[in-house]
Amino acid sequence: MSFLSDLRTFIIIFQVIIAIIGSFYFYKYKNTFLKYFLIVLWYIAINDLLGFILKNNKYEVAILYNVYYIIVFNYLMFLFRNYVSKKLHKRLILIFIYIYTFSFLINAFFENYLIEYSRAPYILGSCFLVTSIVFYYIDILNSEKVLNVKKNLLFWISTGVLIYYCGNIPYKIVRTYAKQLTDVSIEFLVLCILTIIMNLCFIIGFIWSDSKQQY
Repeated sequence: MSFLSDLRTFIIIFQVIIAIIGSFYFYKYKNTFLKYFLIVLWYIAINDLLGFILKNNKYEVAILYNVYYIIVFNYLMFLFRNYVSKKLHKRLILIFIYIYTFSFLINAFFENYLIEYSRAPYILGSCFLVTSIVFYYIDILNSEKVLNVKKNLLFWISTGVLIYYCGNIPYKIVRTYAKQLTDVSIEFLVLCILTIIMNLCFIIGFIWSDSKQQY
């Protein structure tokens, strides 16, 4: 358990470092819709830090992460909606946002968000977010943007987020419906690894991206 606790501490510190790096390279994307991504990064870092402190003091933290889910999922889907060009994809992502938000509100009648983490809405939001990223990739592949994609910050953000949720969704489904994952430490370790990979993608994007390629 000491190793998992140390890993959790490392992840929180890492989240703060990511937010600092994002702030340092803010000049690259300050004139784009991505400027709000920095606010989200700091929100994630502060939320995780607060959750860690409260949990260590035996307080319930479910409400913190339930609010976190709806803010982050909706922001990321709005982000990709802003960057896809096909009207059909824009409409579908908007529908995703409405359905996810509605499911989150309806689910509140079945789960107490003060003490329980939202499950079905989380899986639904994750699937919608992954689909939104696929729409973004389709848009890139069908345009000249693909020529400079490695210099684009959103590409690295999308890569990190895609890896995280594609790796996370199966565990959430098993824990929610199959109930076969008895060792929670395994899920925690996998999520930590996915979080590190995702944030490394963010770092690459901040450093490697070109302000002229923030389409």
